[in-house]
Amino acid sequence: MKLALIGASGFVGAAVLQEALNRGHQVTGIVRHPEKLPAHAALTAVAGDAYDTDALARTLAGHDAVIHAFNPGWGQANIRELFIQGSQAIYAAVKQAGIKRLLVVGGAGSLYVAPNLQLLDTPDFPNEYKDGAEGARQALKLIQGETTLDWSFVSPPALLHPGERTGQFRIGGDQLLMKGEAPAGISVADLAVAIIDELERPQHIRQRFTVGY
Repeated sequence: MKLALIGASGFVGAAVLQEALNRGHQVTGIVRHPEKLPAHAALTAVAGDAYDTDALARTLAGHDAVIHAFNPGWGQANIRELFIQGSQAIYAAVKQAGIKRLLVVGGAGSLYVAPNLQLLDTPDFPNEYKDGAEGARQALKLIQGETTLDWSFVSPPALLHPGERTGQFRIGGDQLLMKGEAPAGISVADLAVAIIDELERPQHIRQRFTVGY
């Protein structure tokens, strides 16, 4: 496929980029600093602004699918507002470009730990991640109201870490995956496997899903 990857140099985006290239896809990596991307015959690095709908739509035109791995940066004081603003612009740009397939990388905070209780709303959720997690939760709410795009939204498990690619993991829905009494985790390399798997063999059209060991 010809994939557009927004946020290709980030923690998740870099792993998704590697997985997509390893599987033979053509990738346009859309980042603030294209020089951060590796040289590869199947990769086109493009400078892009996630908040500029019109310019982004022009860049996205002609692709088979878009992966939204954009994150404003955890150091941003207004990360919640920026996450929502960026997601709105990206959703609009995808539609403007005439692309149907969109995969959004979100967070674990909106996964349910009990009926009507999401992880973000539990007392022990780390304060330093609350604003970013709320932004990701709002991005999920926005895309859940979208009826024209064939979207999927992936929430990583509570623990996302560097590590090897095994290709072995569980797939869940809206509930936080557990491993015994503890939250499940996954390597970012295996999260990338799940993301490209979903684009190659769609199983969660207009659904949110999660993965973990």
